[in-house]
Amino acid sequence: MKIKLRVPKLKTALFIAGIMVLSTNLKAQVEKFRDCSLSIEERAQDLLSKLTLEEKISLIGFNSPAVDRLQIPAYNWWNEGLHGVARAGLATVFPQAIALASTFDPDMAQSVADAISTEGRAKHNLAIAQGRHIQYMGINYWTPNINIFRDPRWGRGQETYGEDPFLTGKMGTAFVKGLQGTDEDRYKIAACAKHFAVHSGPEALRHRFDAIVDEKDLRETYLPAFKTLVDNGVSAIMCAYNRVNGEPCCTSPTLLDEILGKEWGFDGQLTTDCGALEDIYLRHKSTPTSVEVAAEAIKAGINMDCSELIQKDAMEAINKGLITEDDINKSIYKNIITQLKLGMYDKPEESPYATFGADSINNQYHVDLALKAAEKSMVLLKNNGILPLKREEIGSLMVAGENAANFSTLAANYHGVSGNMVTYIEGLVNKSGPSTAVQYDLGCSYADTAHFGGTWAASFTDATILVLGLTPLFEGEDGDAFLSEHGGDKADLSIPKAHLAYLKAMRAYHDKPIIVVLTSGSAIDVKAVEPYADAVILAWYSGEQGGNALANILYGDVSPSGRLPLTFYNTIEDLPAYEDYNMSNRTYRYFTDEVAYPFGFGLSYTDFNYTWKQKPAERVKAGEDITFNVTVENTGEYDSDDVVQVYVQYPDMERMPVKELKAFKRTSLKAHTSNNIEFSIDTDDLQKWDLNKSKWKLYKGNYKIMVSKNANEPVLVHNFVIK
Repeated sequence: MKIKLRVPKLKTALFIAGIMVLSTNLKAQVEKFRDCSLSIEERAQDLLSKLTLEEKISLIGFNSPAVDRLQIPAYNWWNEGLHGVARAGLATVFPQAIALASTFDPDMAQSVADAISTEGRAKHNLAIAQGRHIQYMGINYWTPNINIFRDPRWGRGQETYGEDPFLTGKMGTAFVKGLQGTDEDRYKIAACAKHFAVHSGPEALRHRFDAIVDEKDLRETYLPAFKTLVDNGVSAIMCAYNRVNGEPCCTSPTLLDEILGKEWGFDGQLTTDCGALEDIYLRHKSTPTSVEVAAEAIKAGINMDCSELIQKDAMEAINKGLITEDDINKSIYKNIITQLKLGMYDKPEESPYATFGADSINNQYHVDLALKAAEKSMVLLKNNGILPLKREEIGSLMVAGENAANFSTLAANYHGVSGNMVTYIEGLVNKSGPSTAVQYDLGCSYADTAHFGGTWAASFTDATILVLGLTPLFEGEDGDAFLSEHGGDKADLSIPKAHLAYLKAMRAYHDKPIIVVLTSGSAIDVKAVEPYADAVILAWYSGEQGGNALANILYGDVSPSGRLPLTFYNTIEDLPAYEDYNMSNRTYRYFTDEVAYPFGFGLSYTDFNYTWKQKPAERVKAGEDITFNVTVENTGEYDSDDVVQVYVQYPDMERMPVKELKAFKRTSLKAHTSNNIEFSIDTDDLQKWDLNKSKWKLYKGNYKIMVSKNANEPVLVHNFVIK
């Protein structure tokens, strides 16, 4: 017998409506973290409340798995964008970071980073559309590298913005703005400043090295750039492999808690370098087990582990009472905040970057930008009048040397690949024109110092371009620069012996003009080259348009305007031991002997004259700005950029810098025109660390402002007193 359940129509309607309301409410509750009308914090708390403990732990690792029940896809946090989207296929390859620093142009750095973030977003969109949630296709980048290039032996110094904390802070801040955009609640790409904090070699020892540094050098040299980027909203900080004064950087109470957290108020994501947590118990041996390391890292504020250690050991650490679920919540919360700011839980139509696609990658605008960046970065070190070359006088040209057609001297490390890579020989062929007979010869290998090609043929040409120097296989990261005998580092400043021997052989064979183009990511022994060359250009690792940029400079279409972001020393013996992190007699700020080329050096095809339009005040009080105005005049025949550099000399006290860069400005001037540049220096920026009281102090006394061509060539000098 069937029993029929009779429900009045009104009750049926109410029942169905109730089910629908309940269903809608449940859906709204589930989707709350996807609701863009809510605050970032409210959305983050909602998602956090929905995750199980196991899921939370899994999302602290860089290779974060999917949470299928919440429709959260897998995500890989390991993505690179040092000077272009890296390791992800087609991308515009911009000049290496050290070359970008050589522009002394934060606006250029921001434009380059903006282009990189556009390409990164586009590649991410295309990958997601194909269901590919893979490494190097993400929208957070572990860049920029803002370590101080304190010693030219360091192989990874090429990834930095040079030896000066002020320049590094300015260039790094601009790069972060280009990556992240201007909306602090909606990142274009989330940037990460690395490696916090005292990290610049030796590469071979980085997993076990203890950098010993006193608080004065720590505060005045190794930390300022990080502080600048934190103040300007960088999304993440990456802690380094090494120890600092006995404390592993990735669990350091001093660096992470006292300075980064309490003192600076950093509330972004804190990530480890890859494998750094394993180093703590395996190599530093400061903590006995991986479980204890996992607990220490979580307690120290680590949010993202570039390894599997926390994913593997955090649950056991909880079971042992070393940490709690609340500690895990605090850790994962910042990862969720970053994802929300990146729009990872928004609908596609809610993202301003959703339309970026294949036409956003390596397009003509980005190629042109790479060309302009390369042109601005190359440094003219010597010119006896041979440059610029006059096309009408160059009927034939020899281009030779192992690096003239070498992809790696354009690409550097952490690079993408591009169909627009223009080597130096290709650039010179492009720009010389069909009526110029351009010849090419490999010339020599890195190993052979006896057999050379092209010397006879070069004697019949109007000029020879020799492209010599280093490649990223000789200097770079431990494991990548496999031709380095020192784990990626250099032993000294020398260029390859075969290259120097080849130059000498070329010079001995004929007296025609020889222009040497040096490729490098660091200071090298240019003085060994100079006697045999009529002109010397430092091209760095110049990106995909390096060949065209060099040709434009050689033929005078563009005047060289790069400036050295490093001191070029006469010999490595002038420096302290590599492992010594004391800043005494290092960099232009503390080096007191003669140098080959000073920080900020770079020649032009024209001349510039500086005059005071408005001098600074002669007496200044603490808290006041020091303002002044300088007129820059291009007195020559070529249009050119100039970089006006302002240095400050401090009162004569123990451990004061010799001088410090405190302002700079790149300006473009047509021939026989002038421009007025206004500068302002905050007296707070002149404070130095008082070791006795462990705090910043503005010292009273006599100071100098020096408006200069470079660190060793002041043009305008003004004395003032801080009272």
